[in-house]
Amino acid sequence: MKATLEKKDDQKLQRGLQNRHIQLIALGGAIGTGLFLGIGPAAVLAGPSVILGYALAGIIAFFIMRQLGEMVVEEPVSGSFSHFAYSYWGKFAGFSSGWNYWVLYILVSMSELTAVGIYVQFWWPEIPLWASSLFFFVTINALNLGSVKVYGEAEFWFSIIKVVAIIAMIVFGVYLLLSGTGGPNATLSNLWNDGGFFPKGLLQHDGNGNYQGLFSAIALIMFSFGGLELIGITAAEADQPEKTIPKATNQVIYRILIFYVGALIILFALSPWKQITSDSSPFVMVFDNLKGFQFTLFGKTIYFTSLIANALNIIVLTAALSVYNSCVYSNSRMLYGLAQQGNAPAFLRKLNKNSVPVNAILISGLFAAICIVVNKLMPEKALEILMSLVVSSLIINWLMISVVHLKFKQQKGLQGIKTKFPSFLYPVSNYICLVFLVGILVMMWITGMKLPVELIPVWVVFLYVCYYLVQRKKQTN
Repeated sequence: MKATLEKKDDQKLQRGLQNRHIQLIALGGAIGTGLFLGIGPAAVLAGPSVILGYALAGIIAFFIMRQLGEMVVEEPVSGSFSHFAYSYWGKFAGFSSGWNYWVLYILVSMSELTAVGIYVQFWWPEIPLWASSLFFFVTINALNLGSVKVYGEAEFWFSIIKVVAIIAMIVFGVYLLLSGTGGPNATLSNLWNDGGFFPKGLLQHDGNGNYQGLFSAIALIMFSFGGLELIGITAAEADQPEKTIPKATNQVIYRILIFYVGALIILFALSPWKQITSDSSPFVMVFDNLKGFQFTLFGKTIYFTSLIANALNIIVLTAALSVYNSCVYSNSRMLYGLAQQGNAPAFLRKLNKNSVPVNAILISGLFAAICIVVNKLMPEKALEILMSLVVSSLIINWLMISVVHLKFKQQKGLQGIKTKFPSFLYPVSNYICLVFLVGILVMMWITGMKLPVELIPVWVVFLYVCYYLVQRKKQTN
């Protein structure tokens, strides 16, 4: 029987996110550091076939978005993942999904704050990593303590910058191809000339203990799409969620095709894929092709390469700040939702005069601030350590969305309720997602990324112990 989540007090989150906010929040979720900087390592493993990998991963992300979208349109509540798991699967599912999501985006917050510090050092290398992280930590958290409209407005403009940047890159890449000014190596045949479209196959051993090919890169590719599910968190504060959520969700698939697949086709065509290194991306190659470009401004010679390098750094800095801004928002709403269920301390339900969960923001910020200490103690290893910890939580999050949606649909069917925004290809899309995500874990295990996979059962057991202790405490009170 469906559990009900009653309000514990008269305070409520306010529906202050307008349609333009939801649209840009969704669009921004599809354009992040995974697109700007994360392509390189995947391209080294798979060559041009990484384009197909992004298309496949994008389809899976779209399926999951539609599954989540159906649930949040039907019940637009705070802490949506946890609410649905709690209501349609059980108390432990609600407890574990909520806290798993919160920990996931605490880790993402920490990694993005670290990345921000690295980007600032591009201009001012003398500024310590921890100092930049601290500055933007304070700034973004202060923004989120204002009304939800302040968050929405900040994310709107962050996303505008990212969207304009990627469109400009695509248009400029097309110009370089069509005009012949992209250099002697710029041709569409780069996609298949050098070893074919699958130069390293689907999965093959390189003889040195490592695997390569499309399947070995799919895990790296999939994690570029983490954050799309943020639309579900906005439901409780969205104006007319029954209209804005479906519109934003349906636009995810062609955004992915344009901003990921379209951009990669153009950029891979501009330079042979073998020139890509794990610490670069096709975007870097486009800028490298501009070494000879220069122009005069106010009597001073401006080299295009330097100009583009600075522009790229502004873009990736904006992308990181956008992700952290969304992390602060989503984590505070998840904690608020957990407190509504009784799975987090009651003081986290407190809203300030702007109807923002102030204590949830402060507590989330306290844990995210650990990254400032990490950056102080081990600045060279900080980003690598934090990103490696994200993997397990992300897989659990997406698996649970698909499973909970199956249970949601089953109960709605028994009640004879026809939902307003049915998911795409239910239940086939659910099973495709589950097989795909489990397949990623298998590939990670085979290709040497064993630690994140091994951490999953350890993490689940830890969550169950915490759940057991919380339930015991409830019974004794």
